Amino acid sequence: MEQQPKYYIVDSSLLPEVFLKVAQVNRNLQSGICRTIGEATQQVGLSRSAYYKYKDGIKPLFEAATHSIITFNLMVTDEAGVLSVILSVFARAGANILTINQSIPVNGQAAVTVAARTGEMNRPVEQMMSEILAIAGVSRMEILAKE
Repeated sequence: MEQQPKYYIVDSSLLPEVFLKVAQVNRNLQSGICRTIGEATQQVGLSRSAYYKYKDGIKPLFEAATHSIITFNLMVTDEAGVLSVILSVFARAGANILTINQSIPVNGQAAVTVAARTGEMNRPVEQMMSEILAIAGVSRMEILAKE
């Protein structure tokens, strides 16, 4: 009987260097920075055998989120237009927004929860989140749940 794999979310600072290098090789191949596995492994200083050993077991959290519904929790300032700018970033990224909930502001801050389908996005979830965090009036953004 085949045992089901178990997955853990671990801060990258706690991972052995080999795992981080495998993730970098995957990014370099996917982005087109490197065209071959040999070129990519040489660039990051990793043996091809180590890459092949771990390549299928290491994926960034956001890559695993493709085709998922992700619920984001944000803290935003109570200013006209802030939520509109946030939603425009979701739209440009190709995220399909399913629900939006905003609390009544307290001390000039409101909690906003956005659930979105991420399968058709044209950029990584991590990049979209960075763009949203750069918006004036957004003080926090985190993933609350992933289905």
